[in-house]
Amino acid sequence: MTNVALVALACGLIIGLGAIGACLGIAIMGAKYLESAARQPELMEPLQTKMFLLAGLIDAAFLIGVGIAMMFAFANPFVG
Repeated sequence: MTNVALVALACGLIIGLGAIGACLGIAIMGAKYLESAARQPELMEPLQTKMFLLAGLIDAAFLIGVGIAMMFAFANPFVG
């Protein structure tokens, strides 16, 4: 395989595994939020704020990975 093919494979893995991780993380966090809100309804507002903050951070980590993958795909430093 050439360097270009390996970079394309790496970009696909970065985006694919990042998407799977972000989706699983947000799904587990949402499930735990609903469970905790059902147990203690009086804490729903502070928990909701923290849940949305963490959802944004999880999504931001995925988008940083997508940005790095796009950098390698379009401005590849390994192609000479």
